[in-house]
Amino acid sequence: MVQILYEDNHILVCVKPKGVLSQADGSDKSDMLTILKNYIKEKYNKPGNVYLGLVHRLDINTSGVMVFAKTSKAASRLSDAIKMHEFKKRYKAVVEGTFPSLDTITLTHYIYKDEKEKKSYIREGGQESILEYTPIRSYKIQNTPVTLVEIGLMTGRFHQIRCQMAYIGHPLYGDKKYGSKNTISKEEFPLYAYCISFPHPITKEVLTFSMEE
Repeated sequence: MVQILYEDNHILVCVKPKGVLSQADGSDKSDMLTILKNYIKEKYNKPGNVYLGLVHRLDINTSGVMVFAKTSKAASRLSDAIKMHEFKKRYKAVVEGTFPSLDTITLTHYIYKDEKEKKSYIREGGQESILEYTPIRSYKIQNTPVTLVEIGLMTGRFHQIRCQMAYIGHPLYGDKKYGSKNTISKEEFPLYAYCISFPHPITKEVLTFSMEE
């Protein structure tokens, strides 16, 4: 059963588990859009197709808070909020290595997505990608020094956090695709979107929803 954090006539806020797609990709994997459409059909006994707008995505192995639009007007306004940088997403991640201080650092790179490899690279000509990270605490996992960091995304590029943190020498723990030499299961992937904040598409009130793993 999907965890619903908030619902009204315009939006639906929920927690996406790890291993679930944001949107169907043609495979037989479960996806949030289908799950939530079925939830709405059953809860409100709606016949036929149910409208639900996908406003933003999370990678399949990333859990966290997501908002969906229940009307086309809400979808349009939430999309506008993203373009105007009024939509805030904050993540927590376990990255390899330690940092010299607990200062908040802003990273700006240009990211290119390789469609064939399903991987992002930092190179000239890519899309501007900005995030800020703050180290929280350091410890060890099986003798590997790691740090829990909080990350705020200013842009939403494909694999942005994984790519940028690896580029500065701090890949996510166990993220072999981006340079980690440690092995973990997909269920242990150390990244989750713990908080989102955005203006309600109708009332304009700024709403904030958070969760902790």
